[in-house]
Amino acid sequence: MSRTARPAGEPPALEREQLSAATFGTLRDLLHAHSGIALAAHKLTMVQSRLAKRLRALGIQTYEEYLRQIEDPQSAEWPEFINALTTNLTSFFREGHHFTRLVELLKPASPRRIRIWSAGCSTGEEPYTLAMTLSRAFGTALPIQILATDLDTAVLDTAASGIYPLARIEDLDLEWKRLAFLRGTGPLQEKVRVRPELRQLITFQQLNLLDEAWPLGNEPFQAIFCRNVMIYFDKPTQRKLLRRFHDLLEPEGLMFVGHSEALLDANLGFQSLGQTIYRRKAARP
Repeated sequence: MSRTARPAGEPPALEREQLSAATFGTLRDLLHAHSGIALAAHKLTMVQSRLAKRLRALGIQTYEEYLRQIEDPQSAEWPEFINALTTNLTSFFREGHHFTRLVELLKPASPRRIRIWSAGCSTGEEPYTLAMTLSRAFGTALPIQILATDLDTAVLDTAASGIYPLARIEDLDLEWKRLAFLRGTGPLQEKVRVRPELRQLITFQQLNLLDEAWPLGNEPFQAIFCRNVMIYFDKPTQRKLLRRFHDLLEPEGLMFVGHSEALLDANLGFQSLGQTIYRRKAARP
């Protein structure tokens, strides 16, 4: 059987490289230990495909070589490893009822300031939607502080820039487009940028939810959005995170989770308000 000759200098087709079950298992364990993300056993093919790009970029031949590069969690490759294996699916006003209810629940309290954490902010659509919603509801009458964090440094770069393809906002009402975005010109005419007065309400910060200490300041939050993040964690990790979220909320503070992430049990210190919105009880059991 004849084979087509590979041009000189061209690297082997790493897509054909097989990720062994043993190496996949070690990669899974490392990812879980340092990020809390629990990859299912059937994700081997997905991991192989995504990491193949890193092998090509690094000019290495095997997944075992790649494993040796990340065995040290201080390795410069770790952010790339995390970025390759995390999924970032988001949009402006995703699960839009949460933003409507947030305003409805905050207004009767007549807050003197608003401080909200978007935990797992991905490319920024969630914190910018918070900034848009709160600015329209409360104007400039009180300070609004939104902390937006993510483990993935690549998506944080996108979020901090506030620049998006025009198609990302095509389904928004014209009022929101005028309130929140500036249209690009010239080579950027197919892009939009979030208005600076909204961007300045948000602080973007890299954060690993598994870290023992979170540098978030001393003031409590009135609301925490951690939506479609905990589905990647195992149950013990979810419980630990929810207890920590509870302690960071002010009395009667609000917890927003994803539509498939109902809180695990009644012993975590939250009261359900429906629609995956929870209110902090005075104290945890």
